[in-house]
Amino acid sequence: MPLSAQFINVLAAIMLLIAFAMLSQRRILSLIELFAWQGVVLAASTFIIAYTTGQGHLYVSGVLTVLLKVVALPWILYRLIHRLNIRWDVETPINIPTTMLIGIALVIFAFNLAQPISQLASTITRSTLGIAMACVLLSFLMMITRRKAVPVVIGFLAMENGLFFAATSATYGMPMVVEFGIALDVLVGGFIFGIFFFQVRETFESLDTRHMEKLKED
Repeated sequence: MPLSAQFINVLAAIMLLIAFAMLSQRRILSLIELFAWQGVVLAASTFIIAYTTGQGHLYVSGVLTVLLKVVALPWILYRLIHRLNIRWDVETPINIPTTMLIGIALVIFAFNLAQPISQLASTITRSTLGIAMACVLLSFLMMITRRKAVPVVIGFLAMENGLFFAATSATYGMPMVVEFGIALDVLVGGFIFGIFFFQVRETFESLDTRHMEKLKED
């Protein structure tokens, strides 16, 4: 196995560990820091793939990842939680050990699901497709096991990281126009989520998503 592929596999393993750390994390500040580190690992993997394969557009993707997911979005989230004065622990309807066991089951499922796709792929990163899909499923699990709005949004952004990693694993990334469009959508989504947080806070005096379920009942 080429040295570059070994580095990519190590970075993929780190991404999976960060996904599990986010799943078990109870503090929002730590969640934001883990999200930023996930962006660092994703950008490093993208740069290595770009250098190894000569795919020039991946350099642009790596730079966008650093600007958006390592700098801009964590900064926006930090500003939001300070403005909203939310430094409490994250409440979870399922205890952490049970959540982690579910996460392990999802990882096994993701690897079995990705195996036939990996066999069809011809990229040097095809072995990381299972980890990429596992990161997507773990992020989705984090979204559905959190009651506060901010961790749900961080889970959504982490799931987008997993989808991007899956794209680079299977096909060396998406077309540049699509990547620019997704980057713009993620940035605009960060601002929209900020407005959404303030509206929820003003309406319910809390960011607990259970309050929004009352709107359906009414």
